Amino acid sequence: MVLAVPSKRRARATGARALPYWLISPAVLLMLGFIAYPMLSVLYYSLQHYNVAKPWRNGFAGLDNFREILTEDDLFWHTLAFSAQWVVVEVGLQLVFGLALALIVNQTFVGRGIARALVFSPWAVSGVLTTTIWILLYNPATGISRYLADIGIGEYGTSVLSDTGTVFWAAVLAELWRGVPFFAILILADLQSVPKDLYEAASVDGAGRVRRFLHITLPHLKNAIVLSTLLRAVWEFNNVDLLYTLTGGGPAGETTTLPLYVANTGIDGHDFGYASALTTVAFVILLFFSILYLRLSKFGGDDR
Repeated sequence: MVLAVPSKRRARATGARALPYWLISPAVLLMLGFIAYPMLSVLYYSLQHYNVAKPWRNGFAGLDNFREILTEDDLFWHTLAFSAQWVVVEVGLQLVFGLALALIVNQTFVGRGIARALVFSPWAVSGVLTTTIWILLYNPATGISRYLADIGIGEYGTSVLSDTGTVFWAAVLAELWRGVPFFAILILADLQSVPKDLYEAASVDGAGRVRRFLHITLPHLKNAIVLSTLLRAVWEFNNVDLLYTLTGGGPAGETTTLPLYVANTGIDGHDFGYASALTTVAFVILLFFSILYLRLSKFGGDDR
């Protein structure tokens, strides 16, 4: 009986230590079901010839799909290059405009609450609805181009979405409208945590607005900027909804990103094996550059 007390205590201590794991187990199971299983399925199908339109060719492919992607598929390299261009331009412009908006709405002025709501509202709009809005704006008969033609800018019937010289920037503008609030929200949240006494001390020492921004604001915002640019780069790389509904990847494939190529290959071409291989390659590319970006930016380091 004397030895039973410690054993009971150990049992209770073991149960107490195991309780957090039991509590999070439902979330872990859901993550395994919705994340791990699809990833393993894609990896499995990437090693297969799996085309529902050509079932007689289905079977184990080994690395044939990857060999074809890297050595024979010119469209893969074209879409990868466009994806890189799309990400760099979009994330760069969204960061600049988002930072500017965050600095503006961080100031005290009459109607600041309404201004913040207007700035952040595009982020709440879905990609398909955003596309619908901009398709109406770009409509050559009823959109902006008609009114510009009325004042002598451009010609009637001009469609910026069917012109290879303008379609890229038309799509960039539409995505900017939706993406800038994301940066503004994250940067504004971090701006509000900057100690006011730092600005007061800098002002006493004679530092102007530019020097205060470069030596106080930007260093404080470093981690927020690194995290937001990384998240947005991944999202923009995987952007399908806006480009698919706005341009369909056209004209002449000018706006086809790698994920859009994957969607076209799997959904329209019914070649799920090759589409899975493309997805696996895209995942490896994103993983590599994400790790490299975090290492180079020293994310989380205390260098303020």
